[in-house]
Amino acid sequence: MLQKVVRSAVIDAPIARVWQVLRDFNSHDAWHDVVEASRIEHGEPSSRVGCVRSFTLKDGGRIREQLLALSDSEHRSTYCMLDATVPLKRYVATVTLKPVTDGDRTFWHWESRFTTKPEDRDRLTHMVAEDIYQAGFEAIRRHLKEAA
Repeated sequence: MLQKVVRSAVIDAPIARVWQVLRDFNSHDAWHDVVEASRIEHGEPSSRVGCVRSFTLKDGGRIREQLLALSDSEHRSTYCMLDATVPLKRYVATVTLKPVTDGDRTFWHWESRFTTKPEDRDRLTHMVAEDIYQAGFEAIRRHLKEAA
């Protein structure tokens, strides 16, 4: 069965500043706490649709993801998981940013769909929602504050 995870947050920074970080498909090792190291395979630019990032998690896990779409005008990127030590299959995620004009902030919408074994469904849905997405929101907030 296809699982869907949707999370959103308001980031206290202008959309251009948040997008500058998130549009770089290889930036997550600089701001997300769970990522140890990351690289784009074959030396391709991290903004080229089709590029593959290969990264290691701090817990030792390894993941390869491919950038499927990138739109500067819509502040949106979509990527899929190619290989992973975590048992998620058919994982496709989209990050979308929208301007919050009240206070020049950013609305960040992050969603994904994936399949997994029924016995892993609740644990992995929680992991994606909390350990990746919610933790990512908190991490980008700290990153932007430290970079200011």
